[in-house]
Amino acid sequence: MDKQIQEVQERINRESKILMKLKEEVGKVIVGQDDMIEKIMIGLISNGHLLIEGVPGLAKTLTVSTFAHALNIGFKRIQFTPDMLPADLIGTMVYNQRTHDFQVKKGPIFSSFILADEINRAPAKTQSALLEAMQERQVTIGEETFKLDSTFLVIATQNPIEQYGTYPLPEAQVDRFMMKLKLDYPSKDEELSILNIHGSGKVPEASAVIKKSDIERLRSVVHLIYMDEKIEQYIVDIVTSSRKPDEYELIDIKDLIAYGASPRASLYLKLGSKANAFLNGRGYVIPDDIRDIGYDILRHRLILTYEAQAEDITTEDVIEKIFSGVEVP
Repeated sequence: MDKQIQEVQERINRESKILMKLKEEVGKVIVGQDDMIEKIMIGLISNGHLLIEGVPGLAKTLTVSTFAHALNIGFKRIQFTPDMLPADLIGTMVYNQRTHDFQVKKGPIFSSFILADEINRAPAKTQSALLEAMQERQVTIGEETFKLDSTFLVIATQNPIEQYGTYPLPEAQVDRFMMKLKLDYPSKDEELSILNIHGSGKVPEASAVIKKSDIERLRSVVHLIYMDEKIEQYIVDIVTSSRKPDEYELIDIKDLIAYGASPRASLYLKLGSKANAFLNGRGYVIPDDIRDIGYDILRHRLILTYEAQAEDITTEDVIEKIFSGVEVP
C-alpha cells in the first residue's frame, strides 16, 4: 500500500503543476475569492457541478468566464430569464422546407463549460431541463438522445437578495449540485487591488493553459488518491449524524433538522476530499480535507425545521455542531 501511495504521490507532483498554472492564470484577472477559485477547481477535476450564491458584483460571472478562457474548451453563457423555455436550453426539432422533414437544432447546453447565470430566474420546467442534463449527462430531443461532452460541467449562479421574478430551486433539484458556494464581500486590501487592476481601463485576460485531455487525465488521477477505511467511516458518520443526530449524542440539533443529507453527500464528500488532497499536493486524504469541503457539500442538503428558522439558526451553524460532535479518526 505504501508503494502504491508513493506512486500516486509522484504522479500528483507532476500533474499538480498544471493546476498551479491554471490557478495563477485565473488569479491574473480575479482578485481575492481564493476559496471560490479553489472550489471551482475541485469541481472541475472531480466532475461535479457547482451552485454559486452571492450578491451582485462579487465576480461570479467573471470568474467562470475567466476559467473558460484558461481551460480552452467549449464555453456557453446562458442568461436565465422568466420567459425561457426548455427548448431555448436543450434545443428542438425544426422543420426543413427543402427536405420536408424535421431536423434537430441543438441548444447552447451542447458545450463543455456551461455558465447558468441567475438560474433562479427561470421557471421550474426550464430548471428541470438543465438539472436532468446535469444528472443524466445526455439530452433527448424528439426521438433522439445525445450524449453531452465528456468534460460537461455546469456552474450556476443565483442572487439571494432579489426575490421578484425568481423561482427558487426545489431542494430535490439543488441536491444534484456537488457544492453550493456562498460568497462574501472582499476585504479592504482586496477591494483596493480590484480598483488598481480593473479600474485602470486595461482589464487583463486569462490565456489558455490547459486542454481537454488534461482535464480528463486529472480526473482519472483523483480516483487514485488513497482514502483509509477510517476516513470513509468518518464520512458516513457525518452524513448519518445529520439524519439521526441522537445516535451521535447531538441532542441539541435533533429538533433543528427536518431532513438530513442524501447519499449523494457521502459520495461527493469522498470525491471532493480526494480532489482537495490533490490541490494540496497529497496522495492521501486526511480529516481536514473533509472539513475543507464539508460545508459546501452539506449546506444545500440539510433542510432545517421551522423552529430552527424562527431562531435564525443557519445550516452552517448545524454543520459546525456536526463537525464538532462527530469523532475524528
